Amino acid sequence: MKYVLVALLACTMLFESKAQLTVNGVSLPAKLKTATSELDLNGGGVRKKAFFKVYVLGLYLPEKSKDAAAILKNNQEIAVRLQITSSVVSSSNMSEAIREGFTKSLGGNTAPMKAKIDAFISIFSKEEIKEKDVFILDYVPGVGVKSFKNGKLLSTTEGEDFKKALFGIWLGPNPIDTGLKTAILGN
Repeated sequence: MKYVLVALLACTMLFESKAQLTVNGVSLPAKLKTATSELDLNGGGVRKKAFFKVYVLGLYLPEKSKDAAAILKNNQEIAVRLQITSSVVSSSNMSEAIREGFTKSLGGNTAPMKAKIDAFISIFSKEEIKEKDVFILDYVPGVGVKSFKNGKLLSTTEGEDFKKALFGIWLGPNPIDTGLKTAILGN
């Protein structure tokens, strides 16, 4: 009987370790429930800037994939869960970093999307950003990118072109952090 209990406990611990991913002290759930579906965690990693680990990012997809180009190209639901992990992150430097990410994602040609980018970036200044804040950026085909902070819907930005530009920040050919790109692709 004792051995059966030990075996059950070991199986439970193994299942729990597969159920989520812990990165830099942040637990990324294995599944992300959205308004329209449930997405699977593809991978997770840390965004580093200078000496700081500024946020943990988890990528959620309908099916796991290591192909960044296909993820960006496919018009299907995709989401990231971004949790702030450093007190050095402020609304202004987060806004600046996201703007820099769009510039890299779009190869410097942000003019055609300037209005969408400006409106999206404003979500980071609606309230001061604090350590442990969680942003969910969920692209729903035909609707757009729904942006949430700590569970509260802040905005919806329409367009598959915007989805590609936004997720290109992390998955594009010139991502803001190549180590993070590798991690969220599950490599």
